[in-house]
Amino acid sequence: MTEVLVDGRRAAEGIEALYAASYRRLVVQMYAICGDLTDAEDAVQEAFITAIRKHRTLRSVANPEAWVRTVALRRLHRGWRHLAVVRRHQALDRPDEPTVEVGPEHVALVAALALLDPDQREAVVLHHLADLPVSEIAEQLGLPVGTVKSRLGRGRQRLAELMAERDPASEREEPSHG
Repeated sequence: MTEVLVDGRRAAEGIEALYAASYRRLVVQMYAICGDLTDAEDAVQEAFITAIRKHRTLRSVANPEAWVRTVALRRLHRGWRHLAVVRRHQALDRPDEPTVEVGPEHVALVAALALLDPDQREAVVLHHLADLPVSEIAEQLGLPVGTVKSRLGRGRQRLAELMAERDPASEREEPSHG
């Protein structure tokens, strides 16, 4: 019985440390993928709840943050039906926990990302915001490396076009001849 309590405490401490180290980063990544901060926070929180429930599985995982990210991505992929029900039944007041601050440049980037094909957006976010190598993205998404490279290349190209359209420096006025 004592061993279970010790393991339980160790698991809780490990998950708390993982949460402290990665929560904000994961929320920013999920926000960039889904475009809705509340949904991103909910997906990451649900992923940590799953981590708590499956702490024994998590102990044997080489990269716990990647595991939590994969769970959060799956939550987003399934749609937000479950999250919408949870949100309707939650109290309006959230506990006093620090919220993720998102600057205007991040909002502009998320707006541009929202215009990408969802598969391209996911590849771009996981590579550039999560700093994952292509091979790890392929593993987490269950895709061939070539597919991830293709999505990443097309996504980068389209994102560059979209960001150039939003860049005020690219909106130079033609001199008026009067």
